[in-house]
Amino acid sequence: MSAPERAVPRGSTGMKPKVFRSNGARLVAWAWMAFAGLNLVDVAVRGHDRAGLMAAAVLLLGCGLAYGFGLRPRIVADDAGVRLHNPLRDVRVPWPALRQVEAAETLHLHCTWTSGEGAPGEEGQRFKAWSFQTSPRARARAERRARREVPDALAQHLNGRSPALFVAEQLTELAATRGGLAAPDDDRRDGARPSVTWSVPAVAALALPVALLIVLILVSARG
Repeated sequence: MSAPERAVPRGSTGMKPKVFRSNGARLVAWAWMAFAGLNLVDVAVRGHDRAGLMAAAVLLLGCGLAYGFGLRPRIVADDAGVRLHNPLRDVRVPWPALRQVEAAETLHLHCTWTSGEGAPGEEGQRFKAWSFQTSPRARARAERRARREVPDALAQHLNGRSPALFVAEQLTELAATRGGLAAPDDDRRDGARPSVTWSVPAVAALALPVALLIVLILVSARG
């Protein structure tokens, strides 16, 4: 997780983007990448048959999963808003559309925005961030460890403070200085609409190995 930075006053420009990501997930993903890389070298040297190609396709699929679910997920905050880079899709939320940052087992952005001229009114949606997902059991284990390892006063302060909660506090502070968390009737939300797009590299990293596996399975079935 990146270190917290001081919030920039409203109206300022040139904010250095803040990136929040799970170091644990990245560590596991890079460990798999290293394992797969060594095995791919071995397959390239010794495996020149169909079984070698099948093994290579499985390793590449694992790399695609490691990239999509371990290396790619992150949250980026800049002057314009918040970007959620999830395994396959990117969500862009302008600050004026952000109403609430909720942290539980994972982090959610609650957004509202005004509809277009052809459909006046208000719309809303909740977007989930794949970064910093924590199970209730893991949270309880972390709380027990904090009570054992730190003084009572500090443990009480840290009780329930998951990484998702830390990021939620940082994003809420930034949003408050950049026109976010607006009231329902606040006109700052005009024209501020979230967008969702597919990540071509992430989709390709999964689709290509799957397609190769399907082709190899079909060829094996016929042969």
